[in-house]
Amino acid sequence: MASEVPPVYIGLKGIYVAKTALSYIDGERGRLIYRGYSIEDLAEHSSFEEVTYLLWFGKLPNRKELEEFKENLSREREIPDDVVDILRKLPKSSHPMDVLKTGVAALGPFDPDLPNIWGQHIHEKRTENLRIAIRILSKMPTIMAYFHRMREGKEIVRPRTDLSHAANFLYMMWGREPKEIEAKLMDVALILHADHGFNASTFACLVTASTLSDLYSAVVTGISTLKGPLHGGANEQALKMLMEIGSPERARDYVKAKLERKERIMGFGHRVYKAYDPRARILKKYAEMLAKETGQENLFNTALEVEKVMIELLGKKGIFPNVDFYSGQVYHMLGIPTDIFTPIFAISRTSGWIGHVFEYWEENVLIRPRALYVGPMEAKYIPLDERL
Repeated sequence: MASEVPPVYIGLKGIYVAKTALSYIDGERGRLIYRGYSIEDLAEHSSFEEVTYLLWFGKLPNRKELEEFKENLSREREIPDDVVDILRKLPKSSHPMDVLKTGVAALGPFDPDLPNIWGQHIHEKRTENLRIAIRILSKMPTIMAYFHRMREGKEIVRPRTDLSHAANFLYMMWGREPKEIEAKLMDVALILHADHGFNASTFACLVTASTLSDLYSAVVTGISTLKGPLHGGANEQALKMLMEIGSPERARDYVKAKLERKERIMGFGHRVYKAYDPRARILKKYAEMLAKETGQENLFNTALEVEKVMIELLGKKGIFPNVDFYSGQVYHMLGIPTDIFTPIFAISRTSGWIGHVFEYWEENVLIRPRALYVGPMEAKYIPLDERL
C-alpha cells in the first residue's frame, strides 16, 4: 500500500513556525501593534529609539533607561576607517543594498565582542549581544550616508551624538541639520517599518540565527532577503507610477487602463491586510504636511486621486493603499534618492530583526524544514564517454 503523500505548503503560506510577542497584524481590521501598543500611539508619541527599546527589552523604558540607551546608540555611530576605505573602493554604481550588506558584513571582524562569544553558547551571551546589536543598528545609517556622499563626490559628514537616530541620518546624508518636520517624518517612517510580524526577511534572519551564527550574519541575511523586489522596493515603483501619471486629472484613465490590462497598481493590496494599512494612513497625514512644506502638492494630490479611484474600483475586494504607496512620496519629498528607499527600510527593520533573534534564541531550535522529493527513485549511471 502506497504511503500517504504529505502536504506541501509552498512558501509556508499560513504556516506558524514560531511564537512571538513583538508585533501583531490584524489584517481584517487594519491594526498593527508592537507589544500591545498601537502603531498610531507609537508614531505620534514615541521615537525610534524608544520603539527599539520596547522591541528588544519587552517594555517601554523609563526616562533614565531611555537616555542611557540613546547615549549607547549615539556613541557607536562611527565606523572603522578600514570599513570607510572598503566603501570608497566599491563602484559608485553599486546598488545601495549591496553596499549596506557589504558594510555590515565588514563590520563583524572589527567588533571586539564577537571573537569572545563565538561558539555553541553565543545565544546565551545577552550582554555582549546587546552591545553588538547597538553597534549594528547605530552604524547602518552611517554606512549608507557615507556611501551616498562618496558616490556624489562629496566629503563624508561625520555623525553627531547630539541628534536623534533619524535626524543624524538626514544630517549625514545632507550635510545640514534637518528641520523639525523632516526629522519627525523620518523618525515616524523608521517606527512604522521597525517590525511587521514574520515577513520573509525576518524569517530569513531567524534561519541564520537558529544555527547559532552571530548577529552580523543574521542581519546580512535580512538585508539580502529584503533586497528582492517581492519584499523591498515597492515604494520605488509606486513613486515611479505617480511620476508617470503626472497630475490628478490623468489618474482615473491611467488606473482603469492598467486594470483592464490586468496590470498591478503599485502600492495597493497586501498579503495580510484586507483593510487600509494603518501605516499608510499615518504616512498619508505627514505626506500632506510635507507636500505643503515643499511645494509638491501636485504629487500628493495625484496620489489622492489614485487612491480614490482604486478604492472605488477594488475596495470591496479588500485592496487598499499599503505603506509603500505613501512612504515613497515622503522620501522623495525629503529629497532622498529612490535607490536609498529600501536601505532605509533595512535600517529600520534591523530593530525588529534583532528583536526577533533575541526572542527566538530564548528557546532556540535549528530551523530545518523538509522538501518532498518528486524525482526518480532509480537511475542507471552511464559512463561519460557513452552519453549522447
